[in-house]
Order: sequence, then C-alpha cells, then structure tokens
Amino acid sequence: MPLKSSEKQIKGDTLKSPPIATGSYEIRFHGRGGQGAMTAAKIVAQAAYLQGYQGVTATPSFGAERRGVPVSASVRISEKPIMVVSGVEEPDVVIVLDHSLLKYQEVISGLSRDGWLVVNSWHHPDELGISGGFNIATADATSICQELGLEVAGLTVVNTAILGAFTRATELVDRANIEIVMRGIFSDKGIDINLAAFTKAYQITRLSGRS
Repeated sequence: MPLKSSEKQIKGDTLKSPPIATGSYEIRFHGRGGQGAMTAAKIVAQAAYLQGYQGVTATPSFGAERRGVPVSASVRISEKPIMVVSGVEEPDVVIVLDHSLLKYQEVISGLSRDGWLVVNSWHHPDELGISGGFNIATADATSICQELGLEVAGLTVVNTAILGAFTRATELVDRANIEIVMRGIFSDKGIDINLAAFTKAYQITRLSGRS
C-alpha cells in the first residue's frame, strides 16, 4: 500500500506523523455482541485520524450489539475527506473476532484481491482452507485475552488483541497511534491489560505464506 508522510499542527508545533496509505481503504469487522467489535472500529478510526488521514468514519452495520449475536462494524479511512457512512460491501480488510463466523459466506464477501483477512484463530493462515487471492493473518486473540483475564460475564473480549494482528498485517495505522487512542478510552486499571493484549497479539501474528 503506497505511503506518504503527513504533518499536524499541535499547539504551534509541527509534528510529523507516521506515513499514511494513499487513496482510501474500507475495513469491515465481524464479531459477536460483547466482543467489542464497534469499540475496535472506533479505535482504528480515531488512530487513523491522528496519523493524518483526513477522512475517517466508523459505523455499526447491523444495529446495536447483543451479547453473543453476530454483529459487524465498518470503517473507512482516506487521505481525503469522505462522507460515506453506509456499511462496507467491498472491503480491503476483513477482521474476524470469532473464527466460527467464517462459516458464513457473507463474512468474506466482497473482500478485495490482495486485501487482508485478519482472523482470531490458533491456526496458521495456510491451515484455514480459505482461498480468494487475498492475504490472511491469524493470531490466537482468545487465548491471550483469557490468560490476561479480559472477560466480561463469561465472554472473552478480544477487540484490543485482534487490533494487534490488524496493525501487524496491514500497516495501515501506526502501532503508536493505536496505543494513544487506547489510553484515552480505557481506565487506568484497564489500560495496562488491554495494551498487553494488543502487544502480545502483534508479536505472535502469523501471515499467509510465512512461518
């Protein structure tokens, strides 16, 4: 993905941000209610804006989250302002928070060739048996979050961990900007554990065609 540097004015100083990808990119999240898909989408959108993308939107695609029910969320980021807020139909990136959702064809529907499918799975990408001309990344976000105790009412919340895999695979948004946004969202008690989940998943992410 072609990159270009950007700058922002903050309190009179010019700060150089990490490079941004030229053009526009559409990202679709698929998860289950309670896993934090919409929060993850908002984190990506806010981090992209910090990085210098002029157009960012994040919207739920199928109403409010209900615990355990399949849900999705859409994010658009662009080097130029955008006004589109409808659900993403032809994503450049699909992020799957629950690998069992891969049985539904609509999860990967429209994913562009040379795009990225990022899956919460203990399997290597080459073991998923999925083809389509796109790249695949996997990380066992569930195990990471269970070990860290990221659970609410018996449901493992994997959103910050899967963002580690997304950041490692696509390089669309800089890791540091994701961390900045997370620090603004989570409490003092919650930030360390969520940053640990993000970092661990980033480190263990496996990419298709690589060991």
